[in-house]
Amino acid sequence: MQDYAFTMELAVRDYECDIQGIVNNAVYQNYLEHVRHEYLSSIGIDFADYAARGINLVVVRIEIDYRLPLKPGDRFLVGLDMVRESRTRLSFMQDIYRQPDHKPVLKAKVIGTALNGRGRPQIPDELQRIIDSLQHRTDSDR
Repeated sequence: MQDYAFTMELAVRDYECDIQGIVNNAVYQNYLEHVRHEYLSSIGIDFADYAARGINLVVVRIEIDYRLPLKPGDRFLVGLDMVRESRTRLSFMQDIYRQPDHKPVLKAKVIGTALNGRGRPQIPDELQRIIDSLQHRTDSDR
């Protein structure tokens, strides 16, 4: 396992599994989203506040490579790194590992942006400052 900007441990709930007894593929997106929201909250980004001001943080693309299914009761760790994709897009590189054996479950790349009140991509200044400070910290760690 690599070092991540943010990690969170979760557990599979019975109702998240399909008739095959494994986590339904769509449920993994819920796990990924929950961890992204927790990460953004931890760095000072409040979804409700942004939405109230007409700024909507949205996902525009998701790529997922499934490797190993999770089953009821499995515990797993989600690791996340945020990377600048372009002037108006951010990528969240997210991996899931089954615990305690650290077996890779999936790799995901989630691309998002912020939309202004007219529905146009625009990263607000305060979000830009947060991204820049995180990028600076990441660069100095190398």
